[in-house]
Amino acid sequence: MSEIEFSKDEKEIITKKIQMYFSEELDQIIGQFDAQFLLDFFSDEIGPYFYNRGLYDAQSILEKRMESITEAIYEIEKVTEFKK
Repeated sequence: MSEIEFSKDEKEIITKKIQMYFSEELDQIIGQFDAQFLLDFFSDEIGPYFYNRGLYDAQSILEKRMESITEAIYEIEKVTEFKK
C-alpha cells in the first residue's frame, strides 16, 4: 500500500480541525506543531484502517453492481438450442 499523503492545504485544514477539537471538546490548547504531529500519527497508525474500510465498502458496491449487470445480461439473452 502506498503511504497516505495529504496536500499542504489539506494538512493545514486538518491541523486546524484538530486544534479546534482540542480547544472545544477538551479545553486544551495545542499548537500547530503538536496538531501536525498528531495528524501524522493518525495518518500512519490509524489511517490504514479507514483506508481498508473504504476499499471493502467499494468492493462490496462493485460486487453488487456486477451482480446487477450479470442479471441484466441474462435478461436479454436470446433462447437458443445451445446450453451453457
